[in-house]
Amino acid sequence: MRILLIEDDGVLGAAVRDQIVGDGHSADWVTRIDAARDAMAGAAYDLILLDLMLPDGRGIVFLRALRAAGNVTPVIILTALDQVSDRIEGLTAGADDYLVKPFDLDELSARIGSVARRYSGNPNPIIRHHSLDIDIARRSVRREGRPVQLTAREWALLEAFLARPGQVLSKAQLEEKLYDFDAEVESNTIEVHVSRLRKKLGADLIETERGLGYRLAAA
Repeated sequence: MRILLIEDDGVLGAAVRDQIVGDGHSADWVTRIDAARDAMAGAAYDLILLDLMLPDGRGIVFLRALRAAGNVTPVIILTALDQVSDRIEGLTAGADDYLVKPFDLDELSARIGSVARRYSGNPNPIIRHHSLDIDIARRSVRREGRPVQLTAREWALLEAFLARPGQVLSKAQLEEKLYDFDAEVESNTIEVHVSRLRKKLGADLIETERGLGYRLAAA
């Protein structure tokens, strides 16, 4: 997934960004609302992590504006505001989850996965596809009952295909899911990751649509 992190605390922002990237997602980190608007104008995000107290305004106002404009990107609020009234305000403004600081980074990863599953239309953490048992929550895969080890990038690529079964994803779309704005991506990076996934999970798992991209084979 490509995630937009809006957080002005340098220490926490760096820790959250590193956690996201370690989970295999791409992360664009901004510290102001105006920078968030600019980022969203130039990229499509799968999820937003939103602080409520920012240097140039309140995150809750930004969230309400997003929803009023019809933007349905999932939003998880990350804030030190821990009153029940604060949580109610955040959720009624359109947030999908609300996490109070300080929080455990592994819990954040779990909540990101939970929100992503709900939006993909498959809240079940276990997906069965041919000979594969894919546990989205635990980020594990078994092939014919035997565990398969995937790198963070390979897992993120698999998640991208699982989120859009049957749809062709272009090389550029897949690069957006795996890398942030500043990353230098070699021209054959996606081909390499796809090749490795096929070797680990089955040659017929991912189909190539020549000149268009790749898609997950029908179950």
